[in-house]
Amino acid sequence: MPTKRQAALPGTTDRRIDTLLSLLAENSTIVVSGAKIAKEIGVSRQQVWRWIEKLRALGVKVKGHARTGYHIERMPDILAPQLLSRRLYGTPFARRIHHFFKIDSTNAVAMRLGESGEPHGAIVIAEEQTAGRGRAGRSWASEKSAGIYCSILLQPAISPAHAPLLTLLAGLAAREAVADGAMPALDIRWPNDLLLAGRKFCGILTEMRAEPDRVHYAVIGIGLNVNQSKMPDWLAASATSLRIEMEKQFSRLEILIRLLRNLDHYYNQFITEGAQPILRRFAEVSSYFKGKHVRITTATETYTGVTAGLESSGVLRVTRDDGGGTQAVLSGDVAEVS
Repeated sequence: MPTKRQAALPGTTDRRIDTLLSLLAENSTIVVSGAKIAKEIGVSRQQVWRWIEKLRALGVKVKGHARTGYHIERMPDILAPQLLSRRLYGTPFARRIHHFFKIDSTNAVAMRLGESGEPHGAIVIAEEQTAGRGRAGRSWASEKSAGIYCSILLQPAISPAHAPLLTLLAGLAAREAVADGAMPALDIRWPNDLLLAGRKFCGILTEMRAEPDRVHYAVIGIGLNVNQSKMPDWLAASATSLRIEMEKQFSRLEILIRLLRNLDHYYNQFITEGAQPILRRFAEVSSYFKGKHVRITTATETYTGVTAGLESSGVLRVTRDDGGGTQAVLSGDVAEVS
């Protein structure tokens, strides 16, 4: 299903580039004539070559055949809106897809979209971020076309107190999008980190505009390291990617499709059945749910303790080592204590 026509945001991928990429990708085994390309993307036959050159400038390998047309030599791993939309049919994410080759932060754009009245289910995707953000203002390394940098705009009828559950269900969706029996230990560290062999490969940042009793809109930002062959020196000890751990390339398109379909499933389950299915699933897949010795670092203190499950709002409970009893961790960093 094609993406619904929408007013383009500054910097979004040109609709004609999207259409041309989708046309060649969906006919990757045949030569597509210049006349067909011209008709599909809405340019003259004389302009087709110029638009093919635009694709090549983006790193897409397109081979020309004299008097017959063009074909794509290798399927590009670009998260093109039309390719995504057709595979997301039946979900709210198929309708409003904003794609950028380069942007500062997908969450920043999605928050502005929420403020301007963009509907539930709109997504913002970037091939590269120049100012990707994590929790507590931390930066997120966003290598070009190596990871998934995506923000989803939601309008849940919930109170802000239950917003942590949105982060949890997004983590479950991302985990199941990449889960493979051959992978090393795959874990979720409350509230928003996915780990492979103890190192982080996915982070989630949930932001919202709300009143005390209701959420106007929420934005779930997901950064997932997929095909990075190495991490920056300052991250190498704590971060990894699917490619580093599994020693093979992955399709970002297929992972993102699974992630968004899983997110649709968990979100609908949360809205219709409440928190319990999300909490049960988190307990099944996260070693941090209960019995993990951890260090909690907040804005005001640092202490150690043992995790004691989650409250109904998705907030972590920790029994302190210093005799301070069991308390809820509203925010802060969680690290395993060996």
